[in-house]
Amino acid sequence: MLDHLIRGATVVDGTGGPSYPADLGIRDGRIAVIAEPGTLTEKAVTTEDATGLVLAPGFVDPHTHYDAQLFWDPYATPSMNHGVTTVAGGNCGFTLAPLHPGRPEDADYTRRMMSRVEGMALKALEEGVDWTWSSFREYLDALEGRIAVNAGFMVGHCALRRHVMGADAIGGQPTPEQLDAMLALFHDAMDAGAWGLSTTQSATHSDGDGQPVASRHALPEELLALSRAVGEHEGTQLEAIVAGCLDQFADEEIELLVDMTATAGRPLNWNVLTIDAAVPERVPRQLVPSERARRAGGRIVALTMPILTPMNMSLGTFCALNLIPGWGDILALPVPERIERLRDAGTRAEMLRRADSKEAGVFRRLADFGRYVIGDTYSEANEGLTGRVVRDIAAERGLDPFHCLVEICAADELRTVLWPMPTDNDPGSWALRRETWEHEDVMLGGSDAGAHLDRMCGAPYTTRFIGDCLRGRKLVTLERAVKMLTDDPARLFGLRERGRIEEGFHADLVLFDPERIDAGPATLVHDLPGDSPRLDSRAIGIVSVRVNGVETLRDDKVTGAVPGTVLRSGRDTRTVSTV
Repeated sequence: MLDHLIRGATVVDGTGGPSYPADLGIRDGRIAVIAEPGTLTEKAVTTEDATGLVLAPGFVDPHTHYDAQLFWDPYATPSMNHGVTTVAGGNCGFTLAPLHPGRPEDADYTRRMMSRVEGMALKALEEGVDWTWSSFREYLDALEGRIAVNAGFMVGHCALRRHVMGADAIGGQPTPEQLDAMLALFHDAMDAGAWGLSTTQSATHSDGDGQPVASRHALPEELLALSRAVGEHEGTQLEAIVAGCLDQFADEEIELLVDMTATAGRPLNWNVLTIDAAVPERVPRQLVPSERARRAGGRIVALTMPILTPMNMSLGTFCALNLIPGWGDILALPVPERIERLRDAGTRAEMLRRADSKEAGVFRRLADFGRYVIGDTYSEANEGLTGRVVRDIAAERGLDPFHCLVEICAADELRTVLWPMPTDNDPGSWALRRETWEHEDVMLGGSDAGAHLDRMCGAPYTTRFIGDCLRGRKLVTLERAVKMLTDDPARLFGLRERGRIEEGFHADLVLFDPERIDAGPATLVHDLPGDSPRLDSRAIGIVSVRVNGVETLRDDKVTGAVPGTVLRSGRDTRTVSTV
């Protein structure tokens, strides 16, 4: 007997092939049978009519930071609401394990680092996670049996360095003995099922003390030794962030990435490829590592988002504006002093100059302050400004846009929420995206779901992209869109029997209404531990989500089931060839 039967669905199976009508039966967490509608005679415990609905494989998000959130939110919301059944965590060099058992202060250091670098609420990290593990195996075991999605995790280079070197991980170099200890620790983690290594060399990544995070101090020899270790384990990967990921790679960064993937003999992915027709030279430059890696026996994959991710800014709390060269020191001042500096015309002129300079890289996109929209306000002086464009307000007040924005924020003691309007929403940029997606080493992803919680909401990229393909720009077909969200990332990570609708595969499935599928607007909610805020977006048109055959979501409501699996390298992933 089947556990569940879905009748009359339009199956988009993840292969990119044409959709087809079918009945699909589930047994013991797997897809047991796919048959022409009306031909199945085997009985089922439960049955549903899916006429007019699309049945697709569950979406795979290749770049998330759900490492902490899964402890208080086993449903990985809002990703699961938007059809995601498998998440890859432990990215950018940051993980919650291993932790040194003899240094309890390392947990506090890690919490503060994650709060600063990944925008996770410190109260949520303190109150929502028990921090009782030491080894990476213990961390994975702590999640096993209590999550609703499937989740796999890289090992963060910063955690490895901190565990072995302690405070010397910041600014120091490992002795030969310490490097051996780091490698032994790393091998133990991969033996336990870690997917491989994640690391960062990005200048934007600083810890809770404002210092460059541990992995930024690693020399190429250390990175290559760790990459070599990755290649000694089945089903492993590399993920790396360097400063050039934000705009254009430097020659030495290209050389490092190519050496890492070639040394490991494993794919390496990086995040995120920004596509903008106003900077036509960026995409060719960012794909040079992929071309060189192919010749060297490796593979480098660029992640890129298929939507424009909603995000908010503030002059009062840490956000992307702090990462503009020359802005961080000013925006880190106490609020009264910060307001005084921002009101100084010379300071503003210098800030604008730095924001529009070549060194600002991709952050130049944030410098058109006339395009910002005012979000939430908190003072009588700002009453009625919510939803208005700064350019219009500035014209009324006879101020330049940045000065106007500063005065609005100052009236709220810098609590004002600011919404930057994207500059790359033009037809040329969308045409360039469609062209870039054709490249064999470009893959959709980069949601950062689970991170930057009150600043951006990338998790709904799946439903918004499919809705755009069906009713909006229609840049690719539905079949191609589903493949890009399912089979492509599943194949990159070597996931065993996931990513397609095929008999014998795990029944990770999403059932949706093609006439309605979309994502609602991002709204600020306070539902994290400690009443901390985050941006959320409701899913539209998602009828049902199943993980390993068990329904986890029905009509945007979680069912309470937690059938997800901690996906472990080797057991749940196979080695992906780079040649």
